[in-house]
Amino acid sequence: MNAAGFPLLSLITWLPLVGGAIIMSVRGEEAVVASNARWTALWTSLVVFALSLILWVRFNQADGGFQFVENAAWLPQWGISYKMGVDGISVLFVLLSTALTPICILASWDAITVRVREYMLAFLVLETMMVGMFCALDFVVFYMFFEGVLIPMYLIIGVWGGPRRVYAAIKFFLYTLAGSVLMLLALLAMWYQTGTTDISVLLHTQFPPAMQTWLFLAFLASFAVKVPMWPVHTWLPDAHVEAPTAGSVILAGVLLKMGAYGFLRFSVPMLPLASANLAPLIYALSVVAVVYTSLVALAQTDMKKLIAYSSVAHMGVVTIGIFTFNIQGISGALFQMLSHGVVSAALFLCVGVVYDRIHTRDIARYGGLADRMPRYALAFMLFTMASVGLPGTAGFVGEFLVLVGAFKVSFWLALLGSLGMILGAAYMLYLYRRVIFGSLTRDDLKSILDLSPREIAVFAPLVLLTLWMGIYPSSFTGFFDAAVGAMVEHHQAALVGTARFAQILPAGGLHP
Repeated sequence: MNAAGFPLLSLITWLPLVGGAIIMSVRGEEAVVASNARWTALWTSLVVFALSLILWVRFNQADGGFQFVENAAWLPQWGISYKMGVDGISVLFVLLSTALTPICILASWDAITVRVREYMLAFLVLETMMVGMFCALDFVVFYMFFEGVLIPMYLIIGVWGGPRRVYAAIKFFLYTLAGSVLMLLALLAMWYQTGTTDISVLLHTQFPPAMQTWLFLAFLASFAVKVPMWPVHTWLPDAHVEAPTAGSVILAGVLLKMGAYGFLRFSVPMLPLASANLAPLIYALSVVAVVYTSLVALAQTDMKKLIAYSSVAHMGVVTIGIFTFNIQGISGALFQMLSHGVVSAALFLCVGVVYDRIHTRDIARYGGLADRMPRYALAFMLFTMASVGLPGTAGFVGEFLVLVGAFKVSFWLALLGSLGMILGAAYMLYLYRRVIFGSLTRDDLKSILDLSPREIAVFAPLVLLTLWMGIYPSSFTGFFDAAVGAMVEHHQAALVGTARFAQILPAGGLHP
């Protein structure tokens, strides 16, 4: 229970399931059931988002520890408890999850016409799993939410996806589950070593150096798939292409952040020696992801695939920032995760708008939309500019901070990482030019309609966030400054304390 005696985090986490129960209890004609399911899901998600705003208002930015903590005995004989709490690293991702869910439901309003009740239920269950994962302060509880995300996402892709939806859903499930099995083994090893699964205790536990290496590799197997890092990224383009628009939005907006969050919550603070030792491996994989997937994006003819590969490149920048072990790099990684969650979600919604009208994602099929859809062209341009990191938009601040942090580690790391920004401009401007500019020659495009009021309502909060994060970034960085400072200090202390036993300090790794 938190200091106010009110289980706010549990309410935010579990309330979507109450809405889901209401949806499942509705009976009647199919059209009535579908309408009630839509409205129930929308109002439930809006109430959850309103409750999550209390976290924003009441969060103490000067406190680098966990806040709104709730703790209840669950399996005390095994050292396992139901413990929830947020710090500066996790609180904004709770808000991101609760903000994107109503947007996804609203975006699916007309697009989903089959099994509407089950679709809305899947999204509410998914919201519970996402929020619970970011709030969990017990490793077993975290693992249950972390894996629980797979079930509704598997159904969203497999039931309401495209022609190859079953293949994409199974590939997504097998990739993520295989990596998570190794994380479960690491969890058991940590529990055996310490007798507890309390994350706040494990954060201050010093594991033997040899054990740290094996634990880090086990975590890497799980988190790398979720990010996803090269070369275990191949499930993502298939999942995005086959998923419905809202599925792609939540997949890119929140689910990809779970792997990077795992690195920040577990790998770096709990396993500082192994993190420093294996940082060059992460740098190499990240640079390959940034450069290779950007080049692959340039060759795509499907809009969704292009944006999916761009997500891999952007998340490569995130992993570079996390493993710089300095304040600028980690803060930039966190900001990049948030901005990517907003911008990539908006880009997939932009694809969904024209797909709902023309029913194709082939880039060559479009052209000249600026003549018929000026509002759409303006919104698409803003999110394109944010994706390439234009100053004044959300995409610039995170990439800039990551490059500053990477420069403190290695000039070459910063140089190679910056290639992502150059290549990103190439493939995003290519996409925008082919779709928006040119001559309007196709008959079906000549009658295409601009954004509807519902679509404007979907894009409006994302436009606001994109500009807000770019113009006033300190209103977001202030939330995680204290937590990042404490993490860097803890990491430095662990390395300095063992430096005489092992030469593992990376060049520039001790710079704040």
